[in-house]
Amino acid sequence: MTNSNILAKKTLEFSIRIVRLFQYLNTEKKEFFLSKQLLRSGTNPGAMVREASMAESGLDFIHKLSVAQKEICETRYWLELLKATDYLNDNEYSSIDMDAEEILKIITKSIITKKKNLNISG
Repeated sequence: MTNSNILAKKTLEFSIRIVRLFQYLNTEKKEFFLSKQLLRSGTNPGAMVREASMAESGLDFIHKLSVAQKEICETRYWLELLKATDYLNDNEYSSIDMDAEEILKIITKSIITKKKNLNISG
């Protein structure tokens, strides 16, 4: 399985977890604002990874994955805030944050590799 296939699979699974977490926060915790932010940022990386798979150029690929990278970082912020405000317990937070961290590492590695292949510094 290629890195892009692994990333597409992992971001889809992550998006499903985010949707389920959103539903839980809304129905069980009656939390509506933070969960909506989480839903938006947490499902976007998967969409950007899918778009990157059809990129028009190497630079377009890098751009789309860079957006996914920013969104996964934002998602980690919302998760941290939900934990800090006791909407998520330590176990709930740790489990989903570990997935986010893994996705972030794969995205970052993919960007670095593509830049190297295109002889782009930075």
